[in-house]
Amino acid sequence: MNLNDRQKKAVQHVNGPLLILAGAGSGKTRVLTQRIANLIENHQVQPWEILAITFTNKAAAEMRERMTNDVGEDVLKNMWISTFHSMCVRILRRFGESIGYTKYFTIYDSAEQKITIKDVMKEMNINEKEFQVGAVFSHISSKKNQFILPRQALKESEGNFREHIIAKIYDAYQDKLYENNVMDFDDLLVNVCILFNNHPDVLSFYQNKFKYILVDEYQDTNCVQYELIRQLADKHKNLCVVGDDDQSIYGWRGADISNILEFEKDFENTTIIKLEQNYRSTKNILEAANAVVKNNENRKPKVLFTDNETGEQIELYVVKNEYREADVIAAQISKDLSEYRRDYKDFAILYRTNAQSRVLEEKMIQSSIPYRMLGGVRFYERKEIKDLVSYLKIIVNVQDDVAARRIINIPKRGIGAASIDKIQQAANDYQVNFYEVAKNIRQFGILGKTATEKVSVFANLIEELKELAQEENILALLQAIIVKTDYNNFLKETEPEDAADRILNVREFVSKAAAYVQSNEEANLNNFLEEITLVADVDNYDQNSNAVVLMTLHSSKGLEFPVVFMPGLEEGLFPSHMSASDEDKTKLEEERRLCYVGITRAREKLYILQAEERMTYGQIKAVEPSRFIAELPAEVIRINKVFASKKYAKKNNYEPTKKSDIEFKIWNPHKKMESTIIEDFVTGDIVMHRMFGKGTVIEKMKKKEDIFVTIKFESGEFKKLNTKFAKLQKV
Repeated sequence: MNLNDRQKKAVQHVNGPLLILAGAGSGKTRVLTQRIANLIENHQVQPWEILAITFTNKAAAEMRERMTNDVGEDVLKNMWISTFHSMCVRILRRFGESIGYTKYFTIYDSAEQKITIKDVMKEMNINEKEFQVGAVFSHISSKKNQFILPRQALKESEGNFREHIIAKIYDAYQDKLYENNVMDFDDLLVNVCILFNNHPDVLSFYQNKFKYILVDEYQDTNCVQYELIRQLADKHKNLCVVGDDDQSIYGWRGADISNILEFEKDFENTTIIKLEQNYRSTKNILEAANAVVKNNENRKPKVLFTDNETGEQIELYVVKNEYREADVIAAQISKDLSEYRRDYKDFAILYRTNAQSRVLEEKMIQSSIPYRMLGGVRFYERKEIKDLVSYLKIIVNVQDDVAARRIINIPKRGIGAASIDKIQQAANDYQVNFYEVAKNIRQFGILGKTATEKVSVFANLIEELKELAQEENILALLQAIIVKTDYNNFLKETEPEDAADRILNVREFVSKAAAYVQSNEEANLNNFLEEITLVADVDNYDQNSNAVVLMTLHSSKGLEFPVVFMPGLEEGLFPSHMSASDEDKTKLEEERRLCYVGITRAREKLYILQAEERMTYGQIKAVEPSRFIAELPAEVIRINKVFASKKYAKKNNYEPTKKSDIEFKIWNPHKKMESTIIEDFVTGDIVMHRMFGKGTVIEKMKKKEDIFVTIKFESGEFKKLNTKFAKLQKV
């Protein structure tokens, strides 16, 4: 099996609770998949008796692919390998009617949740300035993550005016979701717990079905997920959880690190196995990671080690500000591309906050470095995609008021806000859903003749599409929506500047539907909507796309890259200012774990950057180096002072006392580049670019010391490139 001794022990364990403490890069996915294969092949466990839970669709797909190689595709057909949310949807589609939902319920994303909360607050005459929708949304989500239902929230908040108002909003919000036959992300988990608690027969069915349960990334579970797993595993006790308390970084969204730290207390006779051998990173990178995370008190002790080479030292760059930081990163990428024959996809820039991305993006563009951002506007959150998804949602669930209100005047049908408000008011008064009023608008008699006719046209379209959905597949249905609404022309008329990009997104969505139909024998609209609603940012990460990746440190967990840049290691930014005043150190320790995660994403090379000053809220402020820098072992780092003052370096002990400890050098990132600039390009030259291919120079210009050429590539694309960074070769 090509496993080390501890991995073998974890794979061969069969019965009883098992806690696998898997350090970063220790091969946990291989252990999980081979453990499942061992149960099936050597212990006569049937595939449908195994439940494997991951946190992302990407991880579930990877596990299923590996399992296919281990035991074959036929064996896996009836095995549940899914995320928590997908598992819960599957259970609720079958048994949701027991708690009052139809099997055609739809799922709200965060934007739709906020719209519904806003509607509830409006009906309750609650001022949005005093109770901001985003804050109320977070509060409600936090309650659900703790498995605190509205009735309990109301009771616990008595005597606290503000919390009691939010509890009332929570209560009314849940009623609204129920009326609309809708659940939000948190409800998927909470409602399965409610189902199990209120219907022991359903719980017993799944307890008998799943004799062996495996949970990946257990350190990220919250209270509700813990309760779900506890209930399911209660009968057979064959629960295997895999995780790393040192990578618990989602406390801010409800994850409870005590679930993994106290696992053996919650489940008697637990076997604990530590996987500490790392197969990803160099010795220097691991030494840095171990040195930082050992400063946390609330953890299970473990030390990562590797048989990999020592590797290069970690480069620490001290720079003047965020602009020089971006300069260094861009120059270093260009330098490494040349010297180490790397590809753009080998580089990742991991930052603490999304606000840091602006300057970095600008520099990537200026330097003609292709890049992708994870964590920006998700594909399925784009306006044009949400419009089309809303059509699909109302077709499958006419009780979905948010979807109906979104599309009743998209494309524009002349149905104004006043008419929409009257329809909603009638729905509230008669306690029916929005679409029911729209469908029977003539009987309600609440609008003028012209407006009534326009609403009827909308309702007739939806009824026509509902009939079509019974006869055609998802692809044909989506194409019919686009044609019958003349949606592409609507985009051209209303968004002329962005229409081309938006229409490309529409085409991509159609391609997604086509791929879904082709790869799913029993494709249905409900499952399609689930798949696109539950997709996460990391699920869209394509490691084969040749571009530098920009993402937050939180988004990077589970990924790895040959070269990693970590900019912004300064007090107040990383660790964040909120963690500095944390008396019980909970937030500070999570920040340190986040730093550990960032360090261990790097396989071969790690660059850490720290500025002397940074623009904050419109003001330039001096900043101090992060305490995490001081925790790095001197022997594994090399400090480079770029555009930084000697006074600042001396103040922060960056002047080495022993040359043998740290090599201190001043490096001009442009120096080598300047000597390699080709200035003799002329119009008509044929050139080769490593990413864009062959092209013809059609224009040349000089701006200060930089030379730019405009090239028409054989692909038909036109690119304006800086010769300093583009690495063009004449053909």
